[in-house]
Amino acid sequence: MLVVPGALATAVVRDRTGEPVVLLSGELPSALTPSGVHELLNLAAAVLEAEELELFRRCLAALRCGEKLRETRIEVSGAVLTIYRDGQSG
Repeated sequence: MLVVPGALATAVVRDRTGEPVVLLSGELPSALTPSGVHELLNLAAAVLEAEELELFRRCLAALRCGEKLRETRIEVSGAVLTIYRDGQSG
């Protein structure tokens, strides 16, 4: 797990099944500036494997272009969280 308070990526972790999860802060896609994307990819590279990192790169590019990924919104203690998934993921 990599936790970075104050950064665009709050954490990069693996869930109990081993699937990578990247927790982002801020509004998307407005927070995904070129420098923000670069920062995210550098942080994620510390945890993700090469294939996972490429998938993450494609997902970020899609979000920046306004493409819709499968998403789920949940509320936790008043905070709304959005879970984005690649269309190929289960």
